[in-house]
Amino acid sequence: MRLRSAIAVVCMVGVLFAPMRAGAALFGEFTLQDEMKMGREFEVLVKSTMPIIEDPVVRDYAQGIVDRIVKTLPPQPYKFPTNVVLHNSLNAFAAPGGFVFVFSGLIMHLNHESELAGVLAHEIAHVTQRHIAGRIERGRVISLASLLGMVAGVAAGLAGGGSNAGGAAMMGSMAASSSAMLKYSRLDEDDADRFGIRYLVNAGYNPKGLGGAFEVLKSQNWGGGSSIPTYLSTHPDLNARLASLRADLQSMPAELKNRKEEDGRFHRVQALLWARHGDPAHAEQNFAKGGDKNPVSLMGRAMLAARQNRIKDAEGFFNAALKLAPDDALILREAAIFEYTKGGDIGRARRYLEKSLRLYPGDYYGLFFYARILDDSGDRAGAQQRYRDVLKYVPEDSEVHTYYGRSLGASSRLSEGYLHLAYAALYANNQRRAEGWLDKAKTSARTQEEKAAIKEYEKKAAERAKIMKEAR
Repeated sequence: MRLRSAIAVVCMVGVLFAPMRAGAALFGEFTLQDEMKMGREFEVLVKSTMPIIEDPVVRDYAQGIVDRIVKTLPPQPYKFPTNVVLHNSLNAFAAPGGFVFVFSGLIMHLNHESELAGVLAHEIAHVTQRHIAGRIERGRVISLASLLGMVAGVAAGLAGGGSNAGGAAMMGSMAASSSAMLKYSRLDEDDADRFGIRYLVNAGYNPKGLGGAFEVLKSQNWGGGSSIPTYLSTHPDLNARLASLRADLQSMPAELKNRKEEDGRFHRVQALLWARHGDPAHAEQNFAKGGDKNPVSLMGRAMLAARQNRIKDAEGFFNAALKLAPDDALILREAAIFEYTKGGDIGRARRYLEKSLRLYPGDYYGLFFYARILDDSGDRAGAQQRYRDVLKYVPEDSEVHTYYGRSLGASSRLSEGYLHLAYAALYANNQRRAEGWLDKAKTSARTQEEKAAIKEYEKKAAERAKIMKEAR
């Protein structure tokens, strides 16, 4: 599945880029109901405008850390759904209603899972202590539309991994004019640090994680001369807060400070992100450290070689990785995707995926490629069942809808096929194309089920349009 992306909206950590209801007071009570409604609408907007990583290996990992932290809290009204944003910035943020977003760059550049958990615990604390809601109650409402306009100028630069002078100027102007609204207060930060480290410890992590993450962020010094706001830009007074965290650590029992770092899954997810999205030279250096006896490092080198069209090298690295770890679901999946997408042995790709899915049945990313293999082999019914299964996990993924729609069309199920192509265009923010496919679906509809499916589409499209309109 591709990453869903339109323009890349840049969000500062813990900053609400979302509208209040029309007619709402600028100052006054911001109820839990208001917060949850805004959070749901904000999630729709973020997923519509930022590239989200849908790979369950990455997504489930981040969600698992959040769930582990939340499990230790008193009962909460928030569910804390978590998404990973594809961007190299060392960033994370929480929105109203407990919606958590972490940037891939943060995962890639930290050293331990406890550090990632520390940042996420800090963001969760901003939500549980209602710092975000409080700032909305006390602050001025900033329309999402104006912010989208300000960052639109940097969209082209972001898409290419760079920036431009015009975008930097607009971002600088926005930051200067809105700094009082966007930055947490020192009291909020101290509060989130205090509760965050408590959450971290209660979840079983090494308490050094939060301070360790801040040390990494400080050492990276990202954002210098960049138009991309960094985590530190909205979390001030880092040196003083690090000193406070170190003092707190000194008073903790040795058994807490000496907790073992359990980084097995962390390093697997890091390897996957570096191999698929990282700078090739930097990624190669990282994987070389693993040597020839680490199957995950070998998988990373294979994926990197495939990105660079070094097919023979990729084959060799995958073979070596599978020899060391023949029952590793992730390595099997990536080897299968390589075989399929690079024109290799399709039969081998299918066998690898079947074994991978037996080991990890919830891997809808692998299931998507398995559906495509079935489709290519002429098993339309089998493929379509798998596409439907994938859509249960990622109902708004435009690429899955595209392949499913094409498969339905090839089976002469025209109205259904056109309708899923309409969904694909809708979730890719291509309104004109969505309307065109919808017209074709209506023209082809014959049964009551087909007509009911069209009405369901129109309902979802109207709800989405309403949220987009309110954001203007």
